[in-house]
Amino acid sequence: MPRTSPSSSSAPSPSLRRALLPVFACLLLAGCSAEAADDSSTAAPGTAASTAPDAPEQTGSKGAGKPDGPHSSAAVPVSVSIPSLGIRSELMRLGLNQDGTVEVPPAEKGMTAGWYTGGATPGERGAAVIIGHNDTRYGKAVFHDLKKIDKGADITVRNDRGAELHFRVTGTETVSKKAFPTQKVYGATATRTLRLITCDGAFDAQGHPVDNLIVYANWS
Repeated sequence: MPRTSPSSSSAPSPSLRRALLPVFACLLLAGCSAEAADDSSTAAPGTAASTAPDAPEQTGSKGAGKPDGPHSSAAVPVSVSIPSLGIRSELMRLGLNQDGTVEVPPAEKGMTAGWYTGGATPGERGAAVIIGHNDTRYGKAVFHDLKKIDKGADITVRNDRGAELHFRVTGTETVSKKAFPTQKVYGATATRTLRLITCDGAFDAQGHPVDNLIVYANWS
């Protein structure tokens, strides 16, 4: 998928692209076309232009935070489901690549979404971020139908302690990967929030989607 950066604007694939963020991680998903090349990183929060989470192109951003750092004693999210869309997926853990961009699920695991460990843990105060592909070279991916989600829809995250955490969709936004709202997505919040990110929009000359779809949800 295209690059996105948590603090600035942008994030590789038939997958998600990197996102950059000066202080927070910003997501920018890379090309998600079925013919895009495999890419497993996403721009890290904190940089301007980059590539995000054939994995969704990178969606993280440089400086997005230190993976796993603040979550050592917290419950770990293990699955996400959206009943209204028939979506259910286990969650892999996504950290940062060596270049500081956020990782994205590998193309061959297109039907599996990932939780960015540099953000909040779902259910805790702050912005928790889950990234998934729209399409990969292997075909439709986990978040292919995410654009059909309605306001008020339930998103359920289950953690490793057996608890089910429910979030209600408050809105969606399609943004250019070149103008990813890093602060809005990764910035600190006083409430328990969740963001889902995937690729969207038309394709560029390389077969990568030019936009990212962001779903915003609050604890319910």
